[in-house]
Order: sequence, then structure tokens, then C-alpha cells
Amino acid sequence: MTIAYLINQYPKISHSFIRREIIALEQAGIAIARFTVRPTRETLVDEADQQELEKTQAILDVGLFGLLFSLIQKAITSPLRWLKALKLAIVLGLKSERGVLIHLIYLAEACVFCSWLQEKNISHVHAHFGTNSATVALLTHILGDFSYSFTVHGPEEFDKVQAIALPEKIKQASFVIAISEFGRSQLYRWCSHEQWSKIYVIHCGVDQSFLNTPFQPIPDEPRMVCVGRLCEQKGQLLLVQAVYKLVQKNFNFKIVLVGDGELRQEIESLIKQYKLEKHIEITGWASGETVQKQILAAKAMILPSFAEGLPVVIMESLALSRPVLSTYVAGIPELVEPNVCGWLVPAGSVDALVTAIQNLLETSNEQLEQMGQVGAKRVQEQYNTRIEGEKLAKLFSTSINTASTSINTVSE
Repeated sequence: MTIAYLINQYPKISHSFIRREIIALEQAGIAIARFTVRPTRETLVDEADQQELEKTQAILDVGLFGLLFSLIQKAITSPLRWLKALKLAIVLGLKSERGVLIHLIYLAEACVFCSWLQEKNISHVHAHFGTNSATVALLTHILGDFSYSFTVHGPEEFDKVQAIALPEKIKQASFVIAISEFGRSQLYRWCSHEQWSKIYVIHCGVDQSFLNTPFQPIPDEPRMVCVGRLCEQKGQLLLVQAVYKLVQKNFNFKIVLVGDGELRQEIESLIKQYKLEKHIEITGWASGETVQKQILAAKAMILPSFAEGLPVVIMESLALSRPVLSTYVAGIPELVEPNVCGWLVPAGSVDALVTAIQNLLETSNEQLEQMGQVGAKRVQEQYNTRIEGEKLAKLFSTSINTASTSINTVSE
């Protein structure tokens, strides 16, 4: 059995969790054909991503002529299905933020994708994210005899449920994956309770490169790390403000921001304005190996996000026995328990963040190590890519081409 994986853009620096899931499925005996809607243009710093790039086929690489040819060819060879898909694309486009024209492009992409699946004799598509890639999967389902499923991460999908037609996508899917119990609860809100049985929780996770890393003691240096895209929702601007307040209280420490993004210039300007160059460092994007080294060099991970699904970097930090300071957002409290394996603060509160960082800095290395080891055990048991991949492989094996009401065999 071969499953077609479809992502809007893959591989991507921030999508290592998808790569890990694919590899775990292959190790579980499921063949995966990798597809992306848009080709990757960013520089991939991780060798594993570079290898994935060679295995991934991009729909938009066919160009405008290829899209039009596939659209016309499908209209001629399967006119009834094509008309049904065209009607759906128009309906979805009218309700969306992006309009009908973009959804006609999605239809053309689905026509290309449909022909590729037929050539490879693939019958099931799994999309990551409930946005563009799930739209193409839905239209592909209408165009041909292909079943589909998709994974919803949040928060973007939950911010614009009707605009991305999430209820319709759930209704037509064989099954839907949420990455947390919080995520599943949000999906329950947007479908009939008769469809709840098709919604499962399969966690993103970490692989053996993190889980098998020998324990390393907490360093004495007062250093913390924040890993993630530099953008509004990750909260780094609030973190800079918190650091400033702590420095004013004569706390001496350093925070390393590992990542890059659209807000880098604003963050650098704020660092300069507050004269925090000795206290905050920005590294830019880093490979998985470098991220691991940065986490191990720190006392704890800080992620002050106010919009998330369930960040994989939290799992990575805990897997390496480093406690986490984060926020009461989405699925984060399902993993981070205050005063047990980390700290949680109300999202958006600089004062609460200041207090929590101060508590962190005043916590002994022995206590930090105990918290980190509790977290490592939780990740090993609940966020192990191999275990989660086996669950997903079982779901693929038992659910493809069966009625959604019969999907009830996977333990969570």
C-alpha cells in the first residue's frame, strides 16, 4: 500500500515533524509518495530536508501550460466528475478569502495530481494542514476514485474555519487527524456529532535523535533558548520586553533566539533600543543538529506564544531533559505541567513572563534536571514519532475505502 502525502510546501525548514512522520510510516511498512503543491525555494539547512527534496514532486512545476492541459484533459475524459468538482471549486471560492480564480487554480492542480495518482496506482491521499493542500485533496477526491484524509494543526485552520471550508473537508474525508486533544475539540465544533468517530488524535513527535541522546547535566551558565519563526504569534517581541525588565532588576542572563522570519528586523531594532545585545542573540535558521546543541547548552526553553497548535520544539526540549516555559495556549498544557516539567503563563502577559523567568533563574540546577527528566519521560511515552507513526499506519491500513462510521479501531 502506498499513501500520497500532499503538503502545500515541502520540504520546509519548519516542517521537520512531517518528515519525521513520513519516515516513521515507512519504517512501519507504509510506502509514502511525497507531493507538494508549491516547490521549495528557501535554502534548506538540514541535510535530511535536502534528501526529502529529491524525493518530492511539485505540482506547480508543470507550469501554466501543464495546468491548463490537465484541466482540459480531465474535462474531456471525465466530464461529469469534472463538472461536479468545478461546481464545488466555485462554491468554495465564493465563501473564501482568496476568491473563485484561486480555487479554479486549485482545481487545475487537482487535475494534475489526479493524473499522477492514477499513473502511480495510488488510491489514498493524506494532506497536512486543513488549508490549501486539503482543498486540492478534496477536489482530487471529487475528480477520481481517491479517498483522502488530512491532519489539522492550528491555529490558522481554527481562525478561518468557514473561509477554508473546514466542515466540508471533514465531511468528505475518510478520517481527520488532530495533533492534540484541544485540536480535536475544535474539530468537534465544526462537524456533526455523527462524524466525531472519524476524528483521531495522532501527536507530532520527536525521533530517536532526540529520544536517545544521553542525559547531559543542566549547564551553570544562565542561558535560555527560544526556537521558532520570528513572527508575531511566537511572542518574541514580548520576550524582549520581559528581558529588558529583568535586566533593569539586575538579573544577568542570556537568551538565544534560534530562527528567522518576517519580524527579525523589528526584534533586532527593539534589542538595540533597549541595549540588550549582551542578553539576546539571534542565530537565524539552524539544522536539527544545531537546534539540539542550542537546547542542551541552555537551562530551559522559553516559548511565549499566543497562537499555537502544539510546538514540536517543546517536545524536543523536554526530550533532552530541559524544562519549558510557555503559555496556556491550545495543546501546550497537555504536555507542559506547571511546576512539574516547566512553567505556564497567560499568553500576552509580559509581567507574568517576567515573574516566570525570574522563578526559572532562581531554580537550582538539581530541580531543573528533575523537571526535565519528568518531561523526557512524557515525551518518550506520548510524543514518540515511532509510536505515533505506528498508530497512523494502523489507521491507514484499517480505514482506507471503508465507511467513516467504521473507523474505530485505533487506540489513542
